[in-house]
Order: sequence, then C-alpha cells, then structure tokens
Amino acid sequence: MTSAATPHTDVAARLASFIGPERIRTNVALAPYTTFKIGGPADLFVEAQSADELAGAVGAARDTGIPWFVLGLGANILVGDKGFRGLVIRNVASHSRWSDDGRVTAGSGTVMRDLIMEAVRRGWSGLEHYVGIPSTLGGAVWQNLHFLSPAPERARTMFIAEVFDSCEILAEDGARRTVDASYVDFGYDDTVFHHRRDIVLAATLRLTQGDPAAMRRVMEDNLSWRGARHPWLDWFPSAGSIFKKIEGVGAGRLIDQCGLKGFRHGDAQISTIHANIIVNLGRATAADVRAVIATAQRRVQEQHGYHLEPEIGFIGEF
Repeated sequence: MTSAATPHTDVAARLASFIGPERIRTNVALAPYTTFKIGGPADLFVEAQSADELAGAVGAARDTGIPWFVLGLGANILVGDKGFRGLVIRNVASHSRWSDDGRVTAGSGTVMRDLIMEAVRRGWSGLEHYVGIPSTLGGAVWQNLHFLSPAPERARTMFIAEVFDSCEILAEDGARRTVDASYVDFGYDDTVFHHRRDIVLAATLRLTQGDPAAMRRVMEDNLSWRGARHPWLDWFPSAGSIFKKIEGVGAGRLIDQCGLKGFRHGDAQISTIHANIIVNLGRATAADVRAVIATAQRRVQEQHGYHLEPEIGFIGEF
C-alpha cells in the first residue's frame, strides 16, 4: 500500500470494518484477472462476495475519494502496464434465486457460463444463445450482451435486453434502488451505465420453458460457429473486438483490407482469424497492444478514410 496517499489508508480501514482486514490485498497484479492476461498491479484489491459487500466497497471508495474500478471477468478491457493507483473491486457476488415462473435473480458477479448451464439444466430457455462469451451478469447488462443467433440461420442479433426484467443498482447518489429496462436504456453495445457511475448489484431475467436437448444443440452450434471465427481465449488471450462496429462496413473488414492480419508489435498480434481482435502471443504488454491499435487506426484512416474508435476500456496507468 502506498504510504503517500491517505485515502488508501482510509478506504482500507473502511473495508476492514465489514469485509475483514485479511481480505484486503495490496500490490496485486491484474493480468491474471483479465482475458488479455495483461496489466500491472493495483494498489488495493478486494473481492466482493455479495451485493452488500460490492455496494459497501464502492461506497467506501466514493466517500474517501480514492480512484476505484469494479472488475468482473476482465473482458473488453486493457489494463496499463503501470497498473491502477487505487482500489480494484473484483465482483464475485454470485448468489442466485430461481422462481417457478422462469425468473432468475442473480448477483452481478455471476459468470454467464454458469448461469447458462444452470438455466439449461432447469429447462429454462433464453440464455443459451450467449454461450462462449466471457462475461459476468453485470457485464452482460452493462454492454447489452449480444450474439448473432439463433442457429443455424443466424438471421438476427439477439440481445440480453430481450430477457431482462430489472436490476438492483447502487446509484451515483449512493442510494440502492431497483430499475427497469426503461432506465437502463439498452442500445447496441450501450446502456445508461456507460454514461453514469451506477453499479449493477443484481439482475432479474425472464426466461421461458424450453427443451434442454434443443438448447444444447443451439449451444453446440454457437460454439462451433464462434470457434471458427474467433481465436480461442485458452490459447490466444484477447479482449474481444477492439474497435466499435462501423455499420455496413465492418472494422475488421477494413483492417483486413489493409493487409494487417498477422501484424504484430512485440507479442501483440492482430489475429489471423479475426482482424478486429488483437491477441496476446505470450508476453504482450499494454504498450504493445496500444502500438498495434495505433497502426490499425493510422492505416485504415490513410487507405479508407475511416476512424477506428476503440470499444474496449483502458484502465489504469500506461
């Protein structure tokens, strides 16, 4: 813990009062907690195991004025090589409550893979389309998680908003309240949470009865389709799509037309499978990734006149 920043000491004391001092860690490397496997250390690091702990940790950070960041599965972000000068709250709040009418309420730290598998086991349909996408429930709501489905036609994009009922939030003003879809204002890769510092604590989804065997076939088809078009995270860590969608053109298509598939700087490489994904070949740094991003932006601007806008978040010091 840095000795120069009093807020660090203050927030640690606040956290210790309800989480326990033994669960507050210092100088924790963030790379293992991201899908990119890149990122320097956080000054303070704590895991929130419930909605109450998540709300309490965020409240403590806000009250003491320390920089803070809520971390889920660590997808769609790039953490700087110098790390994060403040408190990182890893959200692992994963309680769930299932109702006979198909509603499920789960903590925002629930891993979508686990929620999908439990829904299929219980015979509830609506989540199987999102198999294979690394996300927590909170991240799914925040981003309006989507995938081109259903298989095999892939006729339309399906969004998590279609099964969303409500969510409990910790609002910017510190109040806890339950909000519906009109408040969330779902868009393509966008919600109100991109524009306010509200925190999703838990969410309720509405599912429908389905045939588990049919749902498993959808999952198998989606995993196969996705696997043929995206590098597998187990072998090629990444943050998913780097640049925002350009309607009717495609960011990846533009990068590919510039001949940049396979381009690398250090151990960061534009995937040979999907040009809008940068992969970590083993020892990539955030600086390597940013160099690749800059090259793609420059080449696309020069050759096609489009500006590529990153859709990933840049966290910490670079």
